[in-house]
Amino acid sequence: RAPPAGFVSLRARAPAVRLDIRYHRADNFTGAPLPGYGAPGAWLTPASADALAAAQRELAEEGLGLVVFDAYRPTRASRAMVAWAEAHGREELLGDYVARRSGHARGHTVDVGLVSLKSGEPLDMGGEFDAFDRVSHTRAASGAALERRLRLRAAMQARGFAPYEREWWHFRHSSPGLPARDVPYGCDEDAPERRP
Repeated sequence: RAPPAGFVSLRARAPAVRLDIRYHRADNFTGAPLPGYGAPGAWLTPASADALAAAQRELAEEGLGLVVFDAYRPTRASRAMVAWAEAHGREELLGDYVARRSGHARGHTVDVGLVSLKSGEPLDMGGEFDAFDRVSHTRAASGAALERRLRLRAAMQARGFAPYEREWWHFRHSSPGLPARDVPYGCDEDAPERRP
């Protein structure tokens, strides 16, 4: 599906950025695809997408590339994450790791990692995406993994993205986001859009 007004597709706007949209599949912390991810899309605001493309170009000079795990997130997916945490006795995740109101729904927040441009393989970042514990904190790694986390953070910050220190992969762009939306990626998920 085409992105809604105010959003652009990363496939079109930043085609060199690799997509690995985990919430479209079952290999995420909930163990199931999330509502709103009927297709593996990635949308951002134009300013955020252009900044991400610029970070990709900078990193490519070093043989590195970006992989996006999540970009715009429908609010129904955030609600499903909260419901999962509550149903599985994981309330400690709420707030620090699982937000009731996510910046992802505004189109200026993105979850990213690094890949090798030569091999196309993801690089070891010293902890998995969505590992909700101390190992996810940006400085809670050592050696090459810490160097990669800091290199990723520097490239993103140089393009106006602010890091979230509890999640090495999470960045919010400084441009204004849009009002939170609940537009699903998949055409088969159409439902009246609800404002959060």
